Amino acid sequence: MPTAPSSSKYVVIGAGLAGAATAWQLASRGHEVTILERSTPANDAGSSHGSARIFRYAYPDAFYTGLVQQARLGWDELTRLSGRQLITPTGSVDYGALRQPEVLARVLRAAGIEHDLLTADAARERWPQIAFDTPVLWHPGAGVIDAETAVTTMVELALGAGAQLRSDWPVAKVTETATGYRVHSDTGESVDAENVIVSAGGWLPSLLGELPLPSAFRAQIPVITVMQEQAYHFPYVDPDSAGRWPTFIHRMDGMQVYGLPGGRDASFRGQKIAEYNGGRPLASAADQDGILGAANRDRVVDYVARYLPGLDHTPYAETTCLFTNTPTEDFIIDRVDNITLLSPCSGHGAKFAPVIGQLAADLATGIGSVPQQFRVRP
Repeated sequence: MPTAPSSSKYVVIGAGLAGAATAWQLASRGHEVTILERSTPANDAGSSHGSARIFRYAYPDAFYTGLVQQARLGWDELTRLSGRQLITPTGSVDYGALRQPEVLARVLRAAGIEHDLLTADAARERWPQIAFDTPVLWHPGAGVIDAETAVTTMVELALGAGAQLRSDWPVAKVTETATGYRVHSDTGESVDAENVIVSAGGWLPSLLGELPLPSAFRAQIPVITVMQEQAYHFPYVDPDSAGRWPTFIHRMDGMQVYGLPGGRDASFRGQKIAEYNGGRPLASAADQDGILGAANRDRVVDYVARYLPGLDHTPYAETTCLFTNTPTEDFIIDRVDNITLLSPCSGHGAKFAPVIGQLAADLATGIGSVPQQFRVRP
C-alpha cells in the first residue's frame, strides 16, 4: 500500500557528482534537503562511479578554463573538510592535429595557469611511453579525480549538515500540488517538496516526460543523447612506470582518445583508455546492458599498439559507463517555476562538480543565476 508522503523544502533527485554537490551546498547553507537516489550514491550504473576521472584546465574556450579554476577552490574545500585526497596530481598532455595544443596554450597563458608547449621530439624524450605525433601541451596542475570518494564525501557532508538520504528510491514521476510538488517512487512512496532539483544523469531523457514542465520550456530543452561508452585498462610494460604517466587527450582526424591512470578501478597496474563518444547511443540509462562492442575494442587496441608503446596492447579489464551529451557539449542548469534541471554532461562534467553544486544551489534558492550557455531559454 502507498505510504503517506513525507516532506522537504528541497528534494534532489540523483546522488551522482552533481546531485551530491548540490545537496551539500544546500544543506551547508541550512536548508532542509532530501536526496532521492534510485540505487546508492556513486553506483556503477550511473556516471559518477569509480576512481578515475580527469581533472584538467586545458580547454579551447576560456570560459571553461575559468570555471575549472573556480571548481578547484571547491575541491580544495572538500579536501580540507574531509581530510581525503580527492584529486591525485599527474599533470596532463594534449596533442594531435585537431586538439590544437597551441590554442590551448594561449588560453592557459591568459588564465595564468602553468604550462609548457613542447615539440613532439621533446615530449617523446620526456614520456617515451607515448608516441606523440604533434606539438604537445603539458600542464602540471591536472590530475585524476576519485569520483566515488568525492560523491561519498559530499553526501556525508550534506548528511552531517542535516540532509536526509533515501537510497533504493527510483523516481517515477513528479506532480504538482497546492504547495509545490510531489515526487513519486516506483514503489508507491512519495515525498512532498517546495523545490525539486533533477540531477538524474542518463535517466533524465526518460524522466523528462514525467516532470510538470511548461510546454514552452520543455520545447527548448536541447536533444540529450546518452552514450554507453567503453573503457579499457591496459597494463604497463614497465610496472615501475606507474607513477610517471600523465593523463592525456589525443585528437586526430576521425578519432579522439583519452587516457589516465586507472587507479583502484583496475588494481593500479595500468592506464584507462577510451575513445571519446565511441560507444553506442541509448534512449536512456535504463537501456544499458554493459556489453562492449568488438569494433570499438579493436579500434582502441589498434590505437594503443600504434601510439602507446609503454602499454601492453592486450587489455586486462574493460567496462562501460555513461556519457550524457548535449549537441554543444555545454551543461544544462536552468530553473522553471521551482524545478531545477541539472545535467552536467558530454563526458567532461566531473571536474566541475563543486562549482556546479554552487550554481545549482544559487539558482534553486533564487539568490543567483547561471552562465547563459547553461540555460535552456535564450
